[in-house]
Amino acid sequence: MPAESTPDELTLRGAQQRVDEWIQTIGVRYFDEMTNLAQLIEEVGEVARILSRTCGEQSYKSTDTPGELSDELADVLFVVLCLANQSGIDLTEALRANLAKKTKRDKDRHRNNSKLH
Repeated sequence: MPAESTPDELTLRGAQQRVDEWIQTIGVRYFDEMTNLAQLIEEVGEVARILSRTCGEQSYKSTDTPGELSDELADVLFVVLCLANQSGIDLTEALRANLAKKTKRDKDRHRNNSKLH
């Protein structure tokens, strides 16, 4: 049974609606899909930069501002939500279908992968 949601919780569908409301009231309009793709790549690059310096072997320069991983991941999610909205995709249903596909395909695959044990 799902836990009760609090007023601050967002479902994927609710997040898509909130992003759409933000775009319509503050953002003026959606960027075109190619611009949003470029934005997505830029934001994923910022996530990679943080992780390569905090979890990987890269170091920060003395002039670097570290950045906040949670904020950069939220930026990635925002652009993904924009792209879904522009494409008429219900991410709740898409994620359900994707998890069902992965579950059927990988039912035993990872459990039987000796590299994961």
